[in-house]
Amino acid sequence: MTRVAVLFGGISAEREVSLTSGRQVVVALRQAGFEVDAIDVGHDLGAVIAALNPKPDVVFNALHGRFGEDGAIQGVLDWLEIPYTHSGVRASAIAMDKQAAKAMFVSAGLPVPRGRMVPIEELEARDPMPLPYVVKPSNEGSSVGVEIVRGGDNRRAQIARAWKYGPEALVEEYVPGRELTVGVMGDRALAVTEIVAQANTFYDYESKYADQGSRHIIPAGVHPDAYAKAMDVAVAAHRALGCRGATRCDFRYDDTEGEPGRLVLLEINTQPGLTPVSLLPEQAAYLGMSFPQLCTWMVENAACRG
Repeated sequence: MTRVAVLFGGISAEREVSLTSGRQVVVALRQAGFEVDAIDVGHDLGAVIAALNPKPDVVFNALHGRFGEDGAIQGVLDWLEIPYTHSGVRASAIAMDKQAAKAMFVSAGLPVPRGRMVPIEELEARDPMPLPYVVKPSNEGSSVGVEIVRGGDNRRAQIARAWKYGPEALVEEYVPGRELTVGVMGDRALAVTEIVAQANTFYDYESKYADQGSRHIIPAGVHPDAYAKAMDVAVAAHRALGCRGATRCDFRYDDTEGEPGRLVLLEINTQPGLTPVSLLPEQAAYLGMSFPQLCTWMVENAACRG
């Protein structure tokens, strides 16, 4: 019987999300017939390595955020020569660095929003680009720290003074319209989902994980050309960064002046959420794949990526 160690929890701002993902994965893999060890990852890396001895056949990486999907734990697992799910060190590190990922997307000819890295002192002093714009950390996930600054908004200096994500922020144009996402498994795009945040103006952390925080429309009711383009761009982004396993790309789709509108790639997630409200499992289910089958596919496609 294949023995799988599930890493979950972690020490990032997304710990609670990872705990939920990991618990679901543990149950699903046991249902699928695997022998499963659940490892709640904390600050003690030595304890994590000790928990991986004797070596499992596969590590299912259900960690989210820094040290979990930024190449750090991937490097440890490559060193230990234990096959693991999702992308390797290079792809994980680049995808977690939003500005580095954007540079790769631009090189691949993919559509991205205008923007730049801005020192926090500059953000506190003045608007770094015309309103409205988005302020986000360059290396966090799940919309942690994301703010939208609009016309008439006097929160810019307040956002800068409260910033806790490093000396710079990524500032990008705000793209109006709709929120879309596309999951990719291997080289196959799954579907396009439109996300409608219920209580907020954008798909923030609360909308993603609160009960009934958002509504998912699958397949998204967009122009067929836009639908096909989103599917193609998601696969191209996956390939551009050298991703493996499953990923998910997030888009803004500006159809405010009619369809087909402007499609903009925001980011790629190398370890999409696997919670009860997560989008990748929902898209897999839309195509007839159960959650245990999805997790089994991930285990079967695990490898050392070094």
